[in-house]
Amino acid sequence: MKLLRAAGKPASTAPAAPSADNVLHRIEWTVLRRLDGLLHGNYRTLFRGFGLDLADLREYQVNDDARTIDWNATARLQVPHVRQFNEDREVTAWFLVDLSGSVNFGAGATTKRAMAVDFVALVARLLTRHGNRVGAVLYTDRVELVLPARGGRQHILHLIDRMLKTGSAPRPGKCTQLGELFGRALQAIKRRSVVFVVSDFISDPGWARALGLLGQRHEILAVRLYDALEMELPDVGQVIVEDAETGHQLFLDTHDAAFRQRFSSLAADRETALRAALSNAGADCIELSTEDDLVDTLMRFTRLRKRRAQLVSGGVPPALIQ
Repeated sequence: MKLLRAAGKPASTAPAAPSADNVLHRIEWTVLRRLDGLLHGNYRTLFRGFGLDLADLREYQVNDDARTIDWNATARLQVPHVRQFNEDREVTAWFLVDLSGSVNFGAGATTKRAMAVDFVALVARLLTRHGNRVGAVLYTDRVELVLPARGGRQHILHLIDRMLKTGSAPRPGKCTQLGELFGRALQAIKRRSVVFVVSDFISDPGWARALGLLGQRHEILAVRLYDALEMELPDVGQVIVEDAETGHQLFLDTHDAAFRQRFSSLAADRETALRAALSNAGADCIELSTEDDLVDTLMRFTRLRKRRAQLVSGGVPPALIQ
């Protein structure tokens, strides 16, 4: 079901658009400084490198993993040799950002678009502070920009600036096709990476398979944007609503309790299908509401990642410890 935004009231005067420098400065001083005192070394739990650098060759010893045998060196030297590696802790992260018309929605003071900008600014700055690189693919009703992965504060400022400008004046008439975004990302991202999909996932169907293919090559972290009003309609009487992407308008009577119940039921069904699709793609999911605090959201995600790491390594979940 497409997100509908209220169109019965006259639009209020929009506040001046923030600059990239203002956004990053605010994130650094109000969010990142708080996180510095909370993460306590959990940075590596959140973001792990994928690569292995060949360090040396040595003779095979009993109990060595046979999978590390270098057969070319073994044939050349006539003695079994194994490869030794150093872990490459550098992380390359990509942000696939949905800036379609539906993310301009927000029932309160904050829109989903604003939350997306703040989240990307925070995580990108957190990563580049540790010497990592970030790239982005920005999407409206088509792929607007592929920004190669680089490091440094200036690169983050450029990314934020493009996010603020891309899709700020949406073109009504075309629905979101997230499959196009994931397909383009599959072509653009060559090296194994952490991929953040920042979207409200309000899209025509068919994207789940493309996300699954992306998940076979990269680690997928879905950042699901939502507003509470998308889950349940309030009783506000008779209103005209407008589809934020196609521009189609519809007259609704929200006094009708049966209609509100059907709306909530459809929203719940959509939630179930969305969670199943993300799970099938092997993606962790961060739920990011327009009312959420970014620090609390990232700390919840940190705990999720730590539990996942414990389970993968054979640890006992904290809930089972008496």
